[in-house]
Amino acid sequence: MTLKENQGIPRSVLLLMAIMSGVTVANLYYNQPLLEMIRQDLGCNIIEANAVTVATQMGYVLGLLFITPMADLYPHRRIVTVSLGTSAAACLMMASAKSIGAVWIASTLLGAGSVVAQLFIPIAGQYARPEHKARDIGIVLSGLLSGILLSRVVSGVAAEISGWRNVYVGASILMIVSIFVMLTQLPEMRRNFVGSYPQLIRSVIDIFLHQPRIRLNALRAALSMGSMLAVWACMAFHLAGAPFFAGSDAVGMMGMCGAAGALAAGGVGRLLPRLGLRRFCFIGTTLQMIAWGMAWQWGLTYLGLAVAIVVLDIGLQFMQVGNQSASIAELPEASNRINTIFMSTFFVGGCLGTFLAGLGWNAFGWPGVCLVGFLMAAASFLLTFAKR
Repeated sequence: MTLKENQGIPRSVLLLMAIMSGVTVANLYYNQPLLEMIRQDLGCNIIEANAVTVATQMGYVLGLLFITPMADLYPHRRIVTVSLGTSAAACLMMASAKSIGAVWIASTLLGAGSVVAQLFIPIAGQYARPEHKARDIGIVLSGLLSGILLSRVVSGVAAEISGWRNVYVGASILMIVSIFVMLTQLPEMRRNFVGSYPQLIRSVIDIFLHQPRIRLNALRAALSMGSMLAVWACMAFHLAGAPFFAGSDAVGMMGMCGAAGALAAGGVGRLLPRLGLRRFCFIGTTLQMIAWGMAWQWGLTYLGLAVAIVVLDIGLQFMQVGNQSASIAELPEASNRINTIFMSTFFVGGCLGTFLAGLGWNAFGWPGVCLVGFLMAAASFLLTFAKR
């Protein structure tokens, strides 16, 4: 089967891409409930343990910059196979790491190999029918966000049962299975770029320099992503202390709340043509600021944290679906390169939020994390407002 531009995507293929997006992006987030376990096992401090998450996200940014654009030049199946194979090997490196430095290296490779999900979003933007593009992108994003959030549940519970290293052994097996699924089920697609790889990268730079609306969309979504990831950067440390004194399984269960938020917002893409991008951004950033107020006020209770996480993730769904759909719509024939720009910026924002949340925790504890998350959402809100 070969997909044709603007002619629609079979429902089975769309659901497959959503599921595989969740399965592969989960590699980035298995570590978040495990940070306290890793810290104790390897004898490192909180800042060094927090850097595991930063290294994974920076690896993902590198993959977005140098691997994702290849989908406009090379067959998708080839890129998917190499990326999943890299992820499988990196997971085994994590499972056998004897020092925090080895964990950082393996985390960076794992992040770079986990960009498979970002090959599917441009497919939805390019091949879906024009009236269904935002909806289909939203479906793939729902799978991606569900993978992000459910991964914390799986890793947290599994680590309590069998240790944090076995989480990555299981992830490696899952990646190998995913290779065979993608090789047999992923449709063929035509190339969007004719030329060499250096020319392809130069074209990415040209698009970034000459498309200010894409830059704006990516920046405000990146700030929103940083706001969302701030809550997870220090959740393991927060729940390990008073009044919770909980383990990684409790952090994982908090991930269920985030998954509920992502699924609840799974259909927001249908509202984009009616509400418009600016209203989407106002709704998303406002929800995130409200969520951080809840996290600060009621962050010492499970219920308060759960509600804050749900609202925070619904806000992110508005921001990502709206801004990513609008960016791809600017130049659909260069969808993978635009997605490279958007998602690289998006995850740089995530890295910034994770890093700043670690500093906030080290300086002021949970209130410091809440302040970082709120300020990043507020910056995204003000950017949208100032543009108007």
